[in-house]
Amino acid sequence: MAKKLKYTLFLGCTIPARSRNYEMSARKVAEALRIEFVDEPGFVCCGFPVKSVSHESALLMAAMNLAIAERRGQDLCALCSACTGSLAEANRELTEHKELRKEVNEKLSQVGGNLKYEGTIEVKHFAQILYEDLGVDKIRETVKKDISSLKIASHYGCHYLKPSQIYGIDDPEAPRSLDELIEATGAQSIDYEDKKHCCGGAVLAVDQDIALSVGRVKLENAKEAGADAMVVVCPFCSVMYDDNQRSIERKFETNYGLPVLYYPQLLGLALGFDMKELGLNMNKVKTKELVGNLG
Repeated sequence: MAKKLKYTLFLGCTIPARSRNYEMSARKVAEALRIEFVDEPGFVCCGFPVKSVSHESALLMAAMNLAIAERRGQDLCALCSACTGSLAEANRELTEHKELRKEVNEKLSQVGGNLKYEGTIEVKHFAQILYEDLGVDKIRETVKKDISSLKIASHYGCHYLKPSQIYGIDDPEAPRSLDELIEATGAQSIDYEDKKHCCGGAVLAVDQDIALSVGRVKLENAKEAGADAMVVVCPFCSVMYDDNQRSIERKFETNYGLPVLYYPQLLGLALGFDMKELGLNMNKVKTKELVGNLG
């Protein structure tokens, strides 16, 4: 029997509050694929929301999380692309700059709990773990249900691919990893215009009209390409395409009705789990017809 992969799970802020279906499906497929998640109650925010205001504060928050994870002696798995980016960037910065690491550790010592950042672990997105550590061949071997009729539009988002010099998982100008993960489930990964574009979520709190306009473009193109659903790997991308799809439809007087699934939800269907086990009943755009068509 293959050795079980083990990671400390970092949920961040958005997933427990707005994307429980992502967490549910990720835990379900991880268990089926012999990936063990270890929960850590001491984690705080990754630091991403305050980075543009205070790089020092963001770095300290990220370092605190990394130091907590290091005590467990296993790599950190994040489900959110922004959390992954924030923690991975901090990990690289602190590893490469000795004096900065010393300053951060001095501040961590004031927090309590004997925290000290050493730079001994890696930060990985769950999709990266599935692609690199587990592998698409293993996923393909584990599939139990035929979902080959599904045409899926993959959405990579911004933070999953960049900064590429830190991740190195894929070519940011011609990404393939998510498409290959989709195809490993048996579903069809289709190409469509503006595939690499942002979801618009980055400006949602500043200018909702611009954010909805950006989100509309990809929904329009995916629907025109014949997609049955869109697949994402970031909670805020789901907030734009799933949670705000009706707002986009109202604003532009149109209708898409395009289900937006987290990748673990799609994978879970191929592994034979039912809708509720994967939290598909919690998706804003209804998925019952999509799943029903699979038989």
